[in-house]
Amino acid sequence: MPEHDPELSEHAFRLCQQLLRIDTTNPPGNELPAAELLAAELSAAGLQPRVLQSAPGRGNVVARIRGTGEKPPLLLTAHLDVVEADPSCWDHPPFSGEVHGGCLWGRGAIDMKNMAAMSVAIVTRLAREGVKPKRDLIFAGVADEEAGCRFGSLWLCENHADLVKSEFAIGEGGGFNIQVAGRSFFTVQVAEKGVCWVRARATGEPGHGSMPREDSAVVQLSEAIARLGREGLPRHASGPVQEFVGAMASYLPRPLQPLVKMLSHPTLGPAMLKLVSDPSARRGFRALLGNTASPTVLRAGNKTNVIPGFAEAEIDGRILPGQSQADFMRELQDVLGANIELDVIHALPPVVTHPKESSLYSVIHEVMAERAPEAPLVPFVLQGFTDAKAFTSIGAKWYGFAPVKLPATLRFADMFHGHNERIPVEGLSWGTETLMRVVRRCIDD
Repeated sequence: MPEHDPELSEHAFRLCQQLLRIDTTNPPGNELPAAELLAAELSAAGLQPRVLQSAPGRGNVVARIRGTGEKPPLLLTAHLDVVEADPSCWDHPPFSGEVHGGCLWGRGAIDMKNMAAMSVAIVTRLAREGVKPKRDLIFAGVADEEAGCRFGSLWLCENHADLVKSEFAIGEGGGFNIQVAGRSFFTVQVAEKGVCWVRARATGEPGHGSMPREDSAVVQLSEAIARLGREGLPRHASGPVQEFVGAMASYLPRPLQPLVKMLSHPTLGPAMLKLVSDPSARRGFRALLGNTASPTVLRAGNKTNVIPGFAEAEIDGRILPGQSQADFMRELQDVLGANIELDVIHALPPVVTHPKESSLYSVIHEVMAERAPEAPLVPFVLQGFTDAKAFTSIGAKWYGFAPVKLPATLRFADMFHGHNERIPVEGLSWGTETLMRVVRRCIDD
């Protein structure tokens, strides 16, 4: 295929811009208009997409190019929902899809309407070319990933597994470049932390606000949350994290290698992080040294002059590969104290895909050696979670690879869920052409 494909890149850009102009903030989601937009593109290329609503307005779209069946299918997938955006904190409106400074701006530009646009541009191109690959090629644009996948990929896998079952799935979680010790690396996600969202509740005697109680529910909960903030959870070693850090270290000057490897050590890692000047990088590495728990929602009482009988916090817990939900809950209870009642709101296990066992992983390596020879590809562990939770549950091997080339002035970690989310137009073009190479080789070889 040609080194550059302007028509393909322009199609992906146009689709991404259109998607960014559709507000799919979750909650409530309302992904149906985005799903219908992509379905129209797929239909225009001669495919027969299905738009499936898991609930009113919660749209999912699935389409397939049928191959010879010689090999199992490849799935390209992206979620269509986005997190909230406060327009007052953005330099340009978050749902405008405007281009400024060489970047396409909008909530979802990186997370992850770019992947939906690239995937549909690729699938429609291949459909128009009339390809008959060895593998079926499936696209799934799904709802609700940002709120736990229950109206999107989990629902599809539970109710329409025949539409999305595949040997390999390519989605979010990697494909971007990072800077470590002056060296640029590209990532491919092979593991991600599990999720355990928890409601913590303290109870106490209600009373009049004029007569303070040292044991009130609000005081109990506040002290427990403050303790969690100070102490965090215990550190643990994790094989995938050690492989990620070790892979990066192997490409650095020999004197730096042992120091960088220490970043994955549960005891030495926190001390080594003090030497990392970038606060974003420090947060990212710190989250890979153990299970984590972030208080995100607090609620108690509804009248200023009434001491409430209970107080609650919602906690976003993430589980390291190699740890279990039971491990996490035990650690959280130990820190918060026995007087705090814990209930699990939603939980999904960690995911690990072993890269050395996969032909697709080899293809990604080959393509990246051509497209970015100056930046080695390393197996990445994602601190968050993705639709991998669902698709791996029905047998897929998941690789987070939504390729994008970012300049040194833009950090991926600062943009997803952050203010001023944007994607370089050239980086989107580069990513589209890179993903096309991976797809072609995977479905044809």
